[in-house]
This record gives sequence, C-alpha cells and structure tokens, in this order.
Amino acid sequence: MHVPAYRAVQGFEVAALCARHPESVQAAGARLGIPDVGTDWRSFVARDDLDLISIASPVTQHADVCLAALAAGKHVLCEKPLALDAVEAHDLVQAEQETDRATATCFELRWLPHKLAIWDLVDAGTLGVPYFARVCQSGAYWHPTHAAQSPWMYKRGEGGGYLMGQQSHEIDFVHTLLGESVAVCADVKTSVLQRELRDGSQVDVDADDTGNLLLRLASGASAVLSSSVVGLHTMGQTLEMFGAHGTIVYDGAALRAGTVDDVQLTDRPVPVREPKSGVDLGTRRSAGMVRAMSLLLEEWQPALSGEPAPRVPSWRDGWMVARVIDAARASSEGAGWIDLPLVQ
Repeated sequence: MHVPAYRAVQGFEVAALCARHPESVQAAGARLGIPDVGTDWRSFVARDDLDLISIASPVTQHADVCLAALAAGKHVLCEKPLALDAVEAHDLVQAEQETDRATATCFELRWLPHKLAIWDLVDAGTLGVPYFARVCQSGAYWHPTHAAQSPWMYKRGEGGGYLMGQQSHEIDFVHTLLGESVAVCADVKTSVLQRELRDGSQVDVDADDTGNLLLRLASGASAVLSSSVVGLHTMGQTLEMFGAHGTIVYDGAALRAGTVDDVQLTDRPVPVREPKSGVDLGTRRSAGMVRAMSLLLEEWQPALSGEPAPRVPSWRDGWMVARVIDAARASSEGAGWIDLPLVQ
C-alpha cells in the first residue's frame, strides 16, 4: 500500500526500499522500478539522502526502527499497531516530544469514503452530545475453510490477531469522533486454536480472532466494538452512533442520518475523495486502501514543514489505542472493568 500511496501524492518520492530478505526486496524493487534496495535497516534509516522513513516492518520491530529513524533526524510514518504494547508506544511518544520531526500512525481507514462522510456528519453537529456508538466487523479470514495467513498473524507476541489488526482502526475511529476511552471491559478469544499453513506445517494459535469491547469515553458516551473473523461467508462493517441531536447509521452499503429537526433517517451521500494529484489508482482490490492512505499523506504533508496537521493520527493516538488493547486483554483474562486515566 505504501509505495502507490506515496506516488499518488505530489511532493513525495519513494527513493529506496529495505526489507529482511534479499530476494523479496530485490523482486519488489524490480516490480516497482526502485533499484536502490537493502536489508540492513539500521544503516538504511541513518542515510543522509532520505528525509522520511515509512515503516511497514513486523510489529516486533516498530519501536526500534521508529526510535532509530527519529534519532537520525527523519520524519516517521509507522504502520499500526504502533507498538506491541502501551509501554513501547509511550516510549515513542516521549521520544517524539524531544524532536521537531513529523510523526504519524497509519490509521488510514479514517479516510475510507463512508468514514469520511461519518466524520463530516459528526463535525457538522449531527449527533450533538454523543450518547452511544456500536461498530460491528465480520470476516472469514480465520475460518478453517479460508486460506492461511502469514504465520506471525497467529502469534500474539508478534503483533498478530485482530484486536491489534482491524479493531485497532475502530478504536481509533471512535476516539477521533467521540473522545478517548477512560474505562474498558472486554471478552477477547481465540476460536481456532491451530492452523495448517500453506507449506503444510501446523501453527498453534494464541492471537485473537474475536473481540467484544465495551468502552466508556471521556465525552460521557459509551461504545461497543465487536469483531470476529471466523464468520463463514461474511465480510463487512456496520456502524451506529446516537446523540442528543441525532443519529448516524451505516449498514455496510448505505449511510443514513437524521436529527431532531427531521421526521426520519434519510440517505446521505458518500462521495469518493480522490488525491489532488489526479493519479488514477485503478480498480485493483487494494485501490480503496491506497486511496485512503494517499489522503492521509496529503493531510500529513504540511507537518513535514512544521505546519499543523490536526486530523492526522499521531503517535499519541497510537498509544491511546495500545492502552485500550492492553486493557481489553487484561479485562478478558479476569480483571473486569479497567480504568484508563485521562492523559493531558
């Protein structure tokens, strides 16, 4: 996703690639027309000719690469989850505060068309004082009939599972629209305990495929986030938000909203916002995700010159999500409701 997204935004040039395996990074470089490739990330992030490091490495490396890139004076965009846990994420926030470099967490799903439209409705005051949000996500990725994913995805200690994956996006979106979490209660589980990988080997699964989170938010609202990827023949998301002034509902296809001034909910437009460059992103399956990331990059670009970019997910946002994930796991293991102190 990263290379086509950067190429869709004027002002960025993807100059070099770095990855663990020589064969894969050379193949990627040849496919993308980027001959400058390497495998030593420590020397890569310190190069004088690079201004920005975009990190899509394994989650176990995020903190080390972020800190090294920041110490080398680079701007840094890091994929979500920002780190393996809230402690690592907080270390990154503290390091960021000691520099003037621009940093961001790649919660690009804020810029999907239906989420942009919901964001606009909330900003326009459709909800008023928020009361409640419910987000449901389903998929078949870990159903036994589905093709196996990469081995690390099944390992909690490597950043795998869908609490770190899909639900981190939804936690961030709820925080963005309705305020940060101040208490968490959750049930997080693993339904499929073993998977056969594509090479025929077996892997024991300890990462989650299903999570149900109850959040109390600083705004006074509450939220229910439900996600499962063992749903055969399912794929998609639904969302509801209620407030004193109105309601917003997305059923996976249509967006509807209504306020106290309306008789009922009515259909609302969901325009597809394109990058300002006019680059044709094509119709491939990943085009929507690339578009979302390119829009994130457009809004982040002023920060590279020291200007504000308030809508772009920060490392602090990544830390706030990590706190919820850690609390959800502890809650599911028997701790019940866990309070999260407000952070200035």
